[in-house]
Amino acid sequence: MQSKADQVNFVVGSHVWVEDTELAWIDGEIQESNKDEVTILFESDTRVVRKSANMYPKDPEFPPAGVEDMTRLAYLHEPGLLQNLQIRYSINEIYTYTGSILIAVNPFQKLPHLTGTSTMEKYKCAAFGEQSPHPFAIASSAYSGESGAGKTESTKMLMQYLAFIGGRAETEGRSVEQQVLESNPVLEAFGNAKTVRNNNSSRFGKFVEIQFDQKGRISGAAIRTYLLERSRVCQVSDPERNYHCFYMLCAAPKEESGKYKLGDPRKFHYLNQSNSIELDGLDDSKEYFATKRAMEVVGISSEEQDAIFRVVAAILHLGNIDFVKGVEEVFDSCQPKDEKSYFHLKTAAELLMCDEKSLEESFCKSIIVTRGDTITKSLDPNSAALRRDSLAKIIYSRLFDWIMCKINDTIGQDPKSNSLIGVLDIYGFESFKTNSFEQFCINLANEKLQQHFNQHIFKMEQEEYKKEEIDWSYIEFVDNQDVIDLIEKKPVGIISLLDEACMFPRSTHETFAEKLYQTFKDNKRFNKPKFSRTDFTIKHYAGDVTYQTDLFLDKNKDYAIPEHADILNASKCSFVSGLFPPLPENATKSKKFSSVATQFKLQLQSLLETLNATEPHYIRCVKPNHLLKPGIFGNKIVLQQLRCGGVMEAIRISCAGYPTRKKFDEFVQRFSILEPEVLKECPNRKTACKRLLDRVNLKDYQIGKTKVFLRASQIAELDACRAEVLGRSASVIQRKLRTFLCQKQFISLLLSAIELQRVAKGQLARHQYECMRREAASLKIQKDFLMHVSREAYKSIYASAIYIQICLRGMVARNDLRFRKRSQAAAVIQGLYRGYIARTYFQRLKKATIFVVCSRKRTMARRELRKLKMAAKETKALEAAKNNLAKKVKDLISFLEEEKTMREATTQENEKLQYALQEKEVQLEAKTQEIENLKHVLQAKEVQFEEIKEAKKQETEKLRLDLQEMEFQFQEAKAVLTEELETAMKVVEQPQTVQELVNSFEKKIGRELPTNVTNDELNNLTLENKRIKERIKLLEKKTTLQEFPVNDEFIYKLISENEHLKEQISSLEKKITPDFLVNAADAINKFASENEHLKMKRRRREGRGGDEDCYCSGDDSDKGEGRGGRGGGGRTKSGVHNDNDDNNNKCR
Repeated sequence: MQSKADQVNFVVGSHVWVEDTELAWIDGEIQESNKDEVTILFESDTRVVRKSANMYPKDPEFPPAGVEDMTRLAYLHEPGLLQNLQIRYSINEIYTYTGSILIAVNPFQKLPHLTGTSTMEKYKCAAFGEQSPHPFAIASSAYSGESGAGKTESTKMLMQYLAFIGGRAETEGRSVEQQVLESNPVLEAFGNAKTVRNNNSSRFGKFVEIQFDQKGRISGAAIRTYLLERSRVCQVSDPERNYHCFYMLCAAPKEESGKYKLGDPRKFHYLNQSNSIELDGLDDSKEYFATKRAMEVVGISSEEQDAIFRVVAAILHLGNIDFVKGVEEVFDSCQPKDEKSYFHLKTAAELLMCDEKSLEESFCKSIIVTRGDTITKSLDPNSAALRRDSLAKIIYSRLFDWIMCKINDTIGQDPKSNSLIGVLDIYGFESFKTNSFEQFCINLANEKLQQHFNQHIFKMEQEEYKKEEIDWSYIEFVDNQDVIDLIEKKPVGIISLLDEACMFPRSTHETFAEKLYQTFKDNKRFNKPKFSRTDFTIKHYAGDVTYQTDLFLDKNKDYAIPEHADILNASKCSFVSGLFPPLPENATKSKKFSSVATQFKLQLQSLLETLNATEPHYIRCVKPNHLLKPGIFGNKIVLQQLRCGGVMEAIRISCAGYPTRKKFDEFVQRFSILEPEVLKECPNRKTACKRLLDRVNLKDYQIGKTKVFLRASQIAELDACRAEVLGRSASVIQRKLRTFLCQKQFISLLLSAIELQRVAKGQLARHQYECMRREAASLKIQKDFLMHVSREAYKSIYASAIYIQICLRGMVARNDLRFRKRSQAAAVIQGLYRGYIARTYFQRLKKATIFVVCSRKRTMARRELRKLKMAAKETKALEAAKNNLAKKVKDLISFLEEEKTMREATTQENEKLQYALQEKEVQLEAKTQEIENLKHVLQAKEVQFEEIKEAKKQETEKLRLDLQEMEFQFQEAKAVLTEELETAMKVVEQPQTVQELVNSFEKKIGRELPTNVTNDELNNLTLENKRIKERIKLLEKKTTLQEFPVNDEFIYKLISENEHLKEQISSLEKKITPDFLVNAADAINKFASENEHLKMKRRRREGRGGDEDCYCSGDDSDKGEGRGGRGGGGRTKSGVHNDNDDNNNKCR
């Protein structure tokens, strides 16, 4: 460990590390320094006064992400290591080198970037140190660390990596490496358990030898185990658990666990001693199937698996056998407690396939063999329970050894291999409130491995010095050989005394403890606790541990009770009998006894021989917190593990020589500030380093080939000189900075004054300009206002003059207009009067003419009526033709239905005659071609029909136009007739003229209409014509191609009938127009009524005279003039009104 501050002169402003009871180390800045006492300011603004001898210097230029190799730290001491590990842990960089030692801090979470094939590939061909720290960079490792620090997980990662780089191609198979990797789940199931510090703690040591052939491929492997914790089978403290396999078997499916009569683990004594039955994040049922799959891979058959689980179940049933005092009169007799105990006894005997009665007696009785006789002794319930637990432990131990032998036999070893890589996963240093025989053996192993570790570190230091060709002397380091001698030295070591005590039947743990006190009372590594008569304390390299000797003797004995061995050897199950092979008959009890501690010591000796024959690389695993949660880094916990793991001892060994080693470039870059000209004057880095060291008058340093080697305190002296130079430089910088700031402030004030003056002058100029602008504006406003007043006065006078002129001119124009209107009115009156005289004469002539025309038109109407009657007859013939056409349509529909029926019959016939289908293929093709032709013809007919339909539409439109023209002619004729009738009424005054007009009108109507046509006949013809048109339209809609199947004959027939029907309709429309017939009938009725009325008036006129005739003639003249006003050619509307006025005057 690097020397403390008593060798360093701290200056004010330096950063240091100070010991703290909670955080182990805390950093601060020196505020005051007074000889051996300094005042330190922490980040929490707390000031303390400490001794300078109790602090370490802090590197002010510590990398923010830490360093991968802690030997590159400027200050190699406890707080420096702790700071580096904490920084790297916070960024999930859990691996850090200390030389060739890899420190692994358990993250308690999955870190994908540290595992996987891609990561393995990156480290596959990389030399040590080229990549970031990782277990993959370690070829072989031996482990020692805190329980729960991650040793087992690191072991599995190493084995995966070794299988990756040394495995065969997929085509060659990967059986050996797969079996090595799959052995981990099996060994964890039967050798791992939950402890206070770790949910998957290995309760045995393991050394895996992986053998390689000449091509570097895995050719074989072997697994060695050390010191299985057998006592855990029977004794479990809360909150720990028993071995995982017991819980897995209880959580198995019911059909499998029921076969072994298992169920809830809380019902078994060996499992319910602790309340911790289930683990968070662990499913025992899934682990059960995973373990079975792993057992298959390592070569354990299904029959052997069944036998293994029967043995495990039998152990659980053995634990539920309770004993009570027997009913016999024999002293100290015992028997199973109740039916439940007998049930478990019977079940255990069935699972082990041994005799139930013999098994019961082996618990309740003891057989003592003398020279010539055998003595049977009854046991009390406590002794029976001890024998039961002894059987359970020996069975489980033999089962675990069998599994290990089976795995090794399956994997196989390569006798031709000369290369191997060993992976050691062994327990870490343990110190609990209660430490028994297991902790004693575990800590012995750690002492032996720590000694090997110290020697290896010392050897590495020597190699480093030789490589750099520097002078060095022997480095002293703390050797723990005295602790190892205390434990295993013969004949007075603790193990030797323990074996001796086990050999004597009357020895107890009290006598054993007393023997220890007497033998080692003067040993500085051994202490006797004050308040205990059976405990002892050993001062290990990692700390003091107090052991309780209560069970030392029982746990050190490794032999089966003869009665148990005989019963299980006679088992009907070959697997169980194989676990307990028979002993020679002449073997005595002393020969049967085997010390566990001695066996373990021999195993450690063999292991160390293997380690000494190889090149070791170390991984120190560290647990950051006891909560087993990620992101929590406990300084005191980590520091204690670093001390117990020997990391601090390794650093102390380094500090005993030259702990600070800087490459030439790094050294010059850091300390060139001491003499800046050295880089220009000394191009050689080595010479530059020597000159810098001489500059500060350092002694006892070494300069190698590539590095500068400094003693523990020399780097601090260099940093102090560097800090002093930096302080002076800081003063100069501060002076220059202050000068610069003052100058900058003066310039700023000067510029501000100039700016203020500029702004003030500008403000005055702007104010003066504003005054001038306002004066000019006021003058302009006055000018514009006066101009506005003058303009308004001129506009008022101008408007008045214009108004007077307008009034005078209007008066003159109105007088002129009035004169013109009067002149025009006089001319109009004269014209009207003259026109009246001319019209009166013209009216008289017109009335006579109208009467003659009306007579002619009557004759023409009679002729037309005669023609309409004939057309009515033709309409009946058309109705008959329509009925025939409808009948033909019905016949065609029935014909189509019959044809459809025939086709369906033909289809059925075709189904029956399918066998003749091939013979008529030619005919079918011909028919198909004919059908195609018909389709083409049909399409052509459809086009033709569409053309016909379009022509029909055009004809219909033409007929509609002709009909409109006939209606217009009829309206004109009606108007003419109406005018003639009105004219005739006016002529009634002259009897002779009226009679002539009536006669002429009757003659005209007779000529125009047939004499035999009545009004009813005309109405009937009109209605019949409408019905015929509607039926024709309906028939056209029904006879479309879409509603009926089409063939050529049907199309031709429809076309011909359609043409015939069109001709009849055309002839009928030419002869009869419905509107004409209706209007004609109304005209005839009206003419008849008016004729009768005229006759009656004539008779009255003949019988009366004077005033009545004038009055009636006035009315008739009005009527006649109203109807005939539009019939006169060339007469205007005004003329008609004048005639009416004349007639009215006459009536009055």
